[in-house]
Amino acid sequence: MKYLPFCLAAASAAFSLLFALSPAWALDDEAEDGLDADERIVVTAAFRPAELLDSAGSVSVITAETARQRQASHLETLLNLAPNVNYAAGASRGQFFQIRGVGERSQFVDPINPSVGLLMDGIDLTGLGGAATLLDLSQVEVLRGPQGTLMGANAMAGLINLVSAAPGDVISGFGEARLGQRGLREVQAAVGGPVGDEVGFRLAYGKTLSDGAQRNAFLGRSDTAHIDEQSLRGRLSWQLHPKLSLDLVGLALDIDNGYDGFSLDNTRTTLSDQPGHDRQDTLAGAAHLRWQARPALDVELSLTRLSADLEYGFDADWAFVGLCDVFDCLFPGYSAFDNYERSQDNTTVDLRAVSAAHPDRPAWVLGAYYRDQSQFLRREFDFLPVPFERDFDTVSRALYGQVDWPLAGRWQLQTGLRYERRRAHYSDSDGAEFRPGEGMWGGRLGLEYRAASGQLFYGLVSRGYKAGGVNSNSAVPLALREFQTETLLNYELGTKGRLLDDRLDLRAALFWQDRTSLQTQQALLLPQDGVSCPCEFVQYTANATAGQSYGLETELTWRARPDLLLFGSLGLMRSGFDGFENFSHVDADPDNGVPFDMDGRDLPHAPEYMFAVGAVFQLADGWSIRAEYEGKDAFFFSSRHEVRAPASRQLHARLAYQVSHWELALWGRNLTNEDVQVRGFGAFGNDPRKGYIIEPYVQYAEPRTLGISARYDF
Repeated sequence: MKYLPFCLAAASAAFSLLFALSPAWALDDEAEDGLDADERIVVTAAFRPAELLDSAGSVSVITAETARQRQASHLETLLNLAPNVNYAAGASRGQFFQIRGVGERSQFVDPINPSVGLLMDGIDLTGLGGAATLLDLSQVEVLRGPQGTLMGANAMAGLINLVSAAPGDVISGFGEARLGQRGLREVQAAVGGPVGDEVGFRLAYGKTLSDGAQRNAFLGRSDTAHIDEQSLRGRLSWQLHPKLSLDLVGLALDIDNGYDGFSLDNTRTTLSDQPGHDRQDTLAGAAHLRWQARPALDVELSLTRLSADLEYGFDADWAFVGLCDVFDCLFPGYSAFDNYERSQDNTTVDLRAVSAAHPDRPAWVLGAYYRDQSQFLRREFDFLPVPFERDFDTVSRALYGQVDWPLAGRWQLQTGLRYERRRAHYSDSDGAEFRPGEGMWGGRLGLEYRAASGQLFYGLVSRGYKAGGVNSNSAVPLALREFQTETLLNYELGTKGRLLDDRLDLRAALFWQDRTSLQTQQALLLPQDGVSCPCEFVQYTANATAGQSYGLETELTWRARPDLLLFGSLGLMRSGFDGFENFSHVDADPDNGVPFDMDGRDLPHAPEYMFAVGAVFQLADGWSIRAEYEGKDAFFFSSRHEVRAPASRQLHARLAYQVSHWELALWGRNLTNEDVQVRGFGAFGNDPRKGYIIEPYVQYAEPRTLGISARYDF
């Protein structure tokens, strides 16, 4: 988009003018609110919960009602609503997230240090994107930009915080069933409320079944990419003493999905004779204790524990034995299955003291954090003489603090700092052993101004970091086995407020990000003895020199009429590598020492624009209609090749009828049946019919899906 810089400047000027005029539109303190009370959304991820319009920083909050109306059972179905947030599949679900062009896109042998944090009620699910089911959630919070003070190494690009529904003051709950195309069957139920005066509970269960969107022509089946997911969540709130409360959270996941995502013909029709799988069994829990040590001081202690077993496998040749007996082939075919068994155990302890907020005195947070994580991998690949195994254990300790300083008039200064020490131990069955250790720091410096009309203006500088690591495959040259820490500096200007008699919520932010020692995935293609294809695909991580991105994010919600709600979001972004010469790029010539010059090329999974617009119209006699239109620009899949996902558009709609406690709905996702690409490869060939020439291969998102749902609330 060659006109993007002009668009950014124009948008910035327009928003500045809009908010400069806003005092004339805003209501005084005694005026009646145009938005309902439950639309005053509170962001819970920060040290102090704050209303969305009072949170300095670019934040999106997707409510439970929005997720329900989109029939969303997994996070991947919601992310297009958050500007400049993307995801990659390469598995049964979109499991890898990118914020402002920063984030991982896959994981095979190597342990990864994620750029985007993922929390559920304080439980650290980072790196386990398949676990992001949406059963009985109250909201999804997306914090863009480094969260160096809040979370540290796993949130360099930002944070996704899943918040489950809390126990209520009365017994309440729901039951919901959904039916849709391709064998979609889904049930969800929850119940909660008080047990006596001091204890409240919430318990929820959900199960999702689907045949998936792939058809395996060789096996004559349409369920080789099936979905089979069960979720169980529980919460218990206990007021142990007037000044002491305890919240317990539990999560159990049983995921047994199929994986048959890639076709030699780049269609949803596959030829594999060994369809893959994408499985996960997770048990996790958290205990959050809060003690009011003094009237103006709380002490908070959070303990979390997670244990996850994952298995991910796929037909590496994407074909059946005897393919070349049926089709004309330029080279003989091969057959191989690649399987990865992982286990992860994660324990965190977070202790902090939080002072009460006060308009005339500094409010502060001081904390200490401990994280112990162990990861085990066993890989079985038909071309490996013996299975490959590795252990990767890390221990992180951090001290952090934040102080909010009231200044003269309506100004406030926010300062935050976190220092983290990380030690790791890597060992594998090839005899390699590494013990990297490092110290890292991140923080935040922000200045806020609250206008008389209530509009918030802010500027901030934040620094995030991403720990270095180790490449597992011994085929990677020794000099590249370890890679270094990456850092990110984020500069942001933004504004938030209510306009038009409090009927319009508007949030906008301009950002510029500078990444140093950028970690990026590279690849080696290795031939196998006696096999004509380069079928050993070795991924590894290396450091590029730098990268930048800048752009605009804006979101609005407008109650245009009592019966009409309009909403929309827009993300604009330009990104690029800086001084990166890539030897693993498909167009490089490493034999002659000529790399591919990546300088200025867009970062992977960083579309130049994203948008979403929609409306909810309340008709008479309990009827309602919701319609949404969303899209994103083309984007590169990788830094190793030039294959791009084309620009995409999707239309969703829902017609609902509500009477008493019941609601019935007809719905459709991707009504125009757009072929949306969510993962792509272009640096290797896998088709013997074409002589294993290097060509693009892509995985598609869900096609058009129609369904019906019924819900009962009590």
